[in-house]
Amino acid sequence: MTTSPLPGPLVDDTWLAARLDDPRLVVLDATVLLPSPRHDGDHRCAGGREGWLERRLPGSRHADLTGDFSDQEAPYHFAVPSPRALADALARVGVGEGSTVVAYDTGGGIWAARLWWMLRAISVPAAVLDGGLTAWESAGRPIASGDDEVPVPEVTPVTPVPRPGLWTDVHQVGAISRGEQPGTLVCALPADGFDGSVPTRYSRRGHIPGSRSLPGRELLDAEGRVLPPADLAARVGAGLDAADTPLVLYCGGGVSAAGVALALTLLGREDVSLYDGSLEEWSKDPARPLELGGPARPRPGGATGP
Repeated sequence: MTTSPLPGPLVDDTWLAARLDDPRLVVLDATVLLPSPRHDGDHRCAGGREGWLERRLPGSRHADLTGDFSDQEAPYHFAVPSPRALADALARVGVGEGSTVVAYDTGGGIWAARLWWMLRAISVPAAVLDGGLTAWESAGRPIASGDDEVPVPEVTPVTPVPRPGLWTDVHQVGAISRGEQPGTLVCALPADGFDGSVPTRYSRRGHIPGSRSLPGRELLDAEGRVLPPADLAARVGAGLDAADTPLVLYCGGGVSAAGVALALTLLGREDVSLYDGSLEEWSKDPARPLELGGPARPRPGGATGP
């Protein structure tokens, strides 16, 4: 595999603008439309290709996380495809051996982070554009539109090299929740999703017992960029420390959790995995417990209370 030109898992618009002509670089829009649920069980989503046609980074292509970039046979949405299927999907958007990917979206970075985590898991060099299309446009960068898409070149599909430990399944999550296996469960949903006070897209409200709350949106600034390193470390450190290991992240569908995974990776954490099925899978089985209410509050001496 060729050396990646990426400086890390996050790049800004200045870095990307200077390298749009790099033939190794493929820019992918990963946007998905996911409206807020109107009632429990109200799961609606659609690919973002139409919006990408209207406004996009020049030369970018659309990666459909509701289509080619998900396992259509899985019992929940946005499921990660097999490594080989993911490599084939990448080839269809022009990502092959020697390619480097920069992912962006129009939805606060979580969809780009989801794609980044999927590619990280098969050792494809990738990064997220900090602030997404909003940051790009706010900086006065050019925007493309219309149906005059750049032709997708033929490429040699990547040879996926799966990295161990980046995904955790429902059985491992259950064992961690019951205290039978080491680990700390971290819920990336907003506080009202964690405590179950608002409607959910899934069959039941609440969080997996034993979970910590670390809302992904709280790791971004008002413009949708990842917080500066010191602020990010302080925010994460308010709820987690080095003794909380390994970390298993989840949310409703494994998407906001990927945004938290990006933030933790930027802080140097390597003990992070993502529960792909998240609450959509967990909540389907009434035998799997869910708790309502807010996170436990620290007591003096490190104990926690209700």
